[in-house]
Amino acid sequence: MTRGFFIVFEGGDGAGKTTHAAALADHLERVGWRVRRTFEPGDTAMGASVRQIVLTTTTPLAPRTEALLYAADKAQHVAEVVRPALEAGEIVVCDRYVDSTIAYQGAGRALDPDDIARLGWWAVGGLKPDLTVLLDVSVADGLDGKDTLDRMEAAGTDFHERVRGHFLALAAADPARYLVVAGRGPMAETTAAIRAAVEARLAGPVHR
Repeated sequence: MTRGFFIVFEGGDGAGKTTHAAALADHLERVGWRVRRTFEPGDTAMGASVRQIVLTTTTPLAPRTEALLYAADKAQHVAEVVRPALEAGEIVVCDRYVDSTIAYQGAGRALDPDDIARLGWWAVGGLKPDLTVLLDVSVADGLDGKDTLDRMEAAGTDFHERVRGHFLALAAADPARYLVVAGRGPMAETTAAIRAAVEARLAGPVHR
């Protein structure tokens, strides 16, 4: 493969993104691929500061301020981490990307999702994933068992229902780019479905 391949895991809080992203990255490395595992927000020095603000600050943030902070993290992350890895021919496995901003800051915060989409895709220079894995989970199941909630997790049930609904709408609008799987389904079945989707795309042409 002369250029990289970009895989993003999306979904609501508690859907299993980190677990499944790690499982896929480990599998790809075992079978011989060069993999860069990363996440948003926070996988750059600047992004770590943004993560601290958007997830733990007790200072109220206006919705547009929040959206701009997430966009800044994405711009730096793509410039510093994602594009260099893709240009080096690596597979990038990323936990959250632009769709999260559209769903959380657009639908969740009741801003115009189209405006947030334009902002998000502008921030990353139009770089779209080759595959987006949407792990779908009910809001109740996603937040069940969490003893402490970060600032976004504590935004309320209605907020998270809007987020979930918009994730599903994004996937329905672009089915060729998305794999939608149950975030709380049997681990082996979900892992197999994700691997099959990735392997099918790696065997064919890459479109970005």
